[in-house]
Amino acid sequence: MNILILEDEIPAYQKLINYLTSSFGEEFTHDIARSNIDGKELLENNKYDFILSDIQLLDGISFDLFDETNTDCPIIFCSAHDEYLFKAFNTNGIAYILKPYSKSDFNKAIEKYQSLFNQGNYNVLNSDTISNLKSALKEGNTSYKKRFVIKKAKGIQLLNVTEISLIEASGDFCIATDNSGKRHTISQTLGNIFQQLNPAKFFKINRSEIINIEFINNIESHFKNRLLITMKGVKEKPMTSSSSTSGFRKWLEQ
Repeated sequence: MNILILEDEIPAYQKLINYLTSSFGEEFTHDIARSNIDGKELLENNKYDFILSDIQLLDGISFDLFDETNTDCPIIFCSAHDEYLFKAFNTNGIAYILKPYSKSDFNKAIEKYQSLFNQGNYNVLNSDTISNLKSALKEGNTSYKKRFVIKKAKGIQLLNVTEISLIEASGDFCIATDNSGKRHTISQTLGNIFQQLNPAKFFKINRSEIINIEFINNIESHFKNRLLITMKGVKEKPMTSSSSTSGFRKWLEQ
């Protein structure tokens, strides 16, 4: 059994591998892609029994990848996007598990795949389905996070999203730097935070950093197709990854 995993967060990828090993033992091989660009190359050159896919990758949503490639195998989407997407999945023979998912949730998705595969009646992801999924995603994202509750030694502080310049992953939590240079701890993973933010304002430039377009002061070229970004309130210059640079350039021009 050959499986493609589309996941930009390493801890989530490792979790999937653990669950797959528990379900299939050593009877599977897999490829991993963290961006649409890498995923497209793998899909064009390999055949897979099924795909495990997050919705938000380093350089955009995976729906764009499936719109550009001929994907004729079942897909299990693993995402933190809330239940508004379930309706779009239910009629298409596609499994969907909501992060943070348990081993039981994962097993149910695998059982659905096996049932559809054995019966041969799963529906291929086509352009109409992808269009519906994109519409559902856009509709569900009309309300974005406005503020985070920050626990301090002296009590609770509210951090407005509009004041955040940079968000950095730090283990199981994140550090948000505001436009005045103050740093705040947010008790959520970077992936969960990113999916609550307005994608027109925030971009995940690499696997551990999110920036706010409102506080970009300067952008300069760097080696290996990377970009160094000067942010208001941030001392160190965050840098795009090679795989996210192209998507970042397009995002800036929106």
